Amino acid sequence: MQRTESFLWMLRASAKMQHDISLILEAKANEAEKSRDWICVHLNHQSYDNHEDQLKKPLEMHESFVELIDGLTKMENALSKNLKVVLNKNEDMSSDGGLGGLFGGGLGDST
Repeated sequence: MQRTESFLWMLRASAKMQHDISLILEAKANEAEKSRDWICVHLNHQSYDNHEDQLKKPLEMHESFVELIDGLTKMENALSKNLKVVLNKNEDMSSDGGLGGLFGGGLGDST
């Protein structure tokens, strides 16, 4: 496999992962909306014995969403670093030795 093919394969894999991440986020958004609807209907001050219990349940729910977002952010940062490596290799390679003009020149070019 040539270097160009390897880089293109990595870019395709990254694009597929980004698509899968978007599906995960869409599903989580739907789940959050359903949770919100259920909470608004079923959880009120009469459902709890005291104010502390009333705060614990929503905080547990929010904590799980924050953990999910944190995990996805870390994964996105790792993907970003991998893409930077691939694209920086593109800038370092000559036009006949790799991705060449695939992206229309260097990333920093204003032309």
